[in-house]
Parts: sequence; structure tokens; C-alpha cells
Amino acid sequence: MKKLNNITDKDLILAYKEGNQKALTALVKKWHVQFCKLAFWYVKDRDIAKDVAQESWQVIIRKLGELENPNRFKSWAISIVNRKAIDWLRADKRVLDKYQKYYNEHRKEVISIEVSEEEKLKSSLLKAIQKLSIEQQMVVKLFYTESYSLKEISKLLDISVGTAKSRLFHAREKLKKIIKT
Repeated sequence: MKKLNNITDKDLILAYKEGNQKALTALVKKWHVQFCKLAFWYVKDRDIAKDVAQESWQVIIRKLGELENPNRFKSWAISIVNRKAIDWLRADKRVLDKYQKYYNEHRKEVISIEVSEEEKLKSSLLKAIQKLSIEQQMVVKLFYTESYSLKEISKLLDISVGTAKSRLFHAREKLKKIIKT
């Protein structure tokens, strides 16, 4: 056979239609790299571009007998590669959308479980705090909720720092016992 560049697509297609399998091989050799490059332009991944080109060749070979004007092979084949690449992008987007939807739904479930667990913990802690004496409740509230230091609590409640420290210690110990039961 002549050099591939010197043989027209029309000659190769007509030879293939007459039963010459080497003509098809020559046609593939002539166009495959360009089809891969075109597919890569769309999908931005070499391996996927090769797959798209391969799928395009399957369609081209299957429908080559239906090509009425062999002079239009280039535009016809390129349109097949374009469609296959776009089909792959659409399919990939659907898969990504499914993953995103699953992730978002699953994340909402995890967040709601965490929130409900946190709410339960807060609720049980508030009930436990209400079982403390008024003096202990005040020290706990000032220390944990209002972020006062023991020194500031002692001045506010007009008690010694040691007493504030003692009330906070005993409140913690009592809370531990209440929560464990």
C-alpha cells in the first residue's frame, strides 16, 4: 500500500467495503491519534480519551457501510467522536451528581444524629444541674456559662476563693454521680 498520507479516506473506505481488511487498519492508523486528541480536548484524561476514541471506532466501523459519501468521512467520524465524548461527560456528571446527592443526604443524617445526641446531652446536663443546691448552681453557671474565674466568682458572691473552689468541686462530683445513674 502507498503511504497513508497519500491515500484518500475515500479510497480506503471503498477498499474496505470491497472486503479489504487492511484498508480498515490503514484508516484506523491514519485517524486514531487525532480522535484521541479530540476526545482528550473534551474529557481532559488520556485514558478516558483513548476509551472514547475506541468506542467511537466501534460505531464508525459498524456504520461505515452506511456512509453514503466517503469524501465526508472526516467530518462524519469527528462528529461521532464529539458525541461520544459529550456522552461520556454527561454520564460522568450523572455519576458525580449521584455521589454528591448521597454525600449531602448522608451528611445531613450524621449532622442530625450529632445534633440530637448533643441536645440529649445538654438536656440531661441541665436536669442534673437543677438537682444541685442553689449555691452550687450559681458557681457552675458563673464558671462554665459566664466564664468567670474563681477569684471573680468569690467577689461576686462575697465568698472566699476557697469556698468558690470547694462548691465547684462538689458540684462536679455530684453531677458525675447524677449523670452516671
